[in-house]
Amino acid sequence: MSLIGQHDLSTTDNKNHNEDEWKILSSEYLTKYNYFTARKDKCLTPQGKTIDDYYVVELGLTVCALGVTENNEAILIRQYRHPIGQTIIEIPGGFVDDGEDPKKAIARELLEETGYQFADFDYLGEVAANPGLLSNYTKLYLATGGKKVSDQNLDSNEEIEVMLVPMENIKEMFLQNKIPQALHTCCILYALLKMKVL
Repeated sequence: MSLIGQHDLSTTDNKNHNEDEWKILSSEYLTKYNYFTARKDKCLTPQGKTIDDYYVVELGLTVCALGVTENNEAILIRQYRHPIGQTIIEIPGGFVDDGEDPKKAIARELLEETGYQFADFDYLGEVAANPGLLSNYTKLYLATGGKKVSDQNLDSNEEIEVMLVPMENIKEMFLQNKIPQALHTCCILYALLKMKVL
């Protein structure tokens, strides 16, 4: 019997354990854009089964963080998400630039999206949003000691409202499913565990 939070790394950490890896027999790119590259692979499994059409969306590494200010307020953001047609509450995050250190990337994203700079960053782990389709991972952070040092510096297609929420309210927001972005709820969960709030 296993306990929640404990697992056997020998069976779940497959990044460096490839005996189950499929061999790619052929690959065809269907689209190639900055944030959406899709391909169709023909694969051979270790058991000898041929998979004729397996679709993969290639995405780069991403990062997100629960930022906490010097006044013990969580920094959340509200923005419209066109694919689901809704304005939702999230935490800051984004793509890591080529060659960029992920910790520097999340510091940059926090500054750009909120205008806050942070004293400390705790790495919480990484998760795969949808490994049956998407190729990337998201690295999760807890950023603390946040200070407002500048205005937002948003991309042309971004309209982001910054929300400062007392940390004591974050647990309830999390438990009441007020933050629907799955990667962000993972980050908040690990951050709350790190802070011994859950």
